[in-house]
Amino acid sequence: MSDGGSISKEHSGAGQRERLRQRLLKGGPDALADYELLEHLLFGAFRQGDTKPLAKTLIARFGSFAGVLNADPQALALVKGMGEASAASLYAVAMAARRMARGAIEQQPVLGSWQALLDYLAIDMGHLKHERVRVLYLDTRNRLILDHLAAKGSVDEAAIHPREVIRKAFDIGATALILVHNHPSGDPEPSRADIQITSRIAEAGRLLNITVHDHVIVGRGSHVSLRAKGLI
Repeated sequence: MSDGGSISKEHSGAGQRERLRQRLLKGGPDALADYELLEHLLFGAFRQGDTKPLAKTLIARFGSFAGVLNADPQALALVKGMGEASAASLYAVAMAARRMARGAIEQQPVLGSWQALLDYLAIDMGHLKHERVRVLYLDTRNRLILDHLAAKGSVDEAAIHPREVIRKAFDIGATALILVHNHPSGDPEPSRADIQITSRIAEAGRLLNITVHDHVIVGRGSHVSLRAKGLI
């Protein structure tokens, strides 16, 4: 039975649950292996039973702990032993992580909390299987005004128009921006198109005194800053 029922008829797993709970509370962030942390998260969806086999099945199916949390809820629900309620529980954890990461970059200068921004982008974009182009528009104090999805697909002038990017900044009162996109391949190294479109947007920005601070490319577990590479 899934979604709150027993997933093990042989025993309730109460002792294992208590052991994991104590290790989690007393052992620090690395006290539990990935499958054990996932096992603990599943406790909320299953009132009793051994959740370890299901946790290991999910990690095998989706490739990693992060892969499970970033999976589509419908795909999670189709895994044997899961269901809508348990899939929703895991999805809620992923949403909570994203909101926490986003909260760390709101209401403060983005350039002064650069690592927090990179953490947020990694959580929010690192798992995507399709390319997304976003523009982070900033005010005069470099605080986030708007996180704008500018395009779906590769970074080129067919997908994103430099003048439109800068015009939007002007329209909403932004004085600076950061370009962001992901490479679903996992390799964040910039392509020629990435470099060219960044140069054109920066050039267009200079005409209206809009600063392009950076273009960050997010890969799987890594990122590249075009500013750091001297490409802006």
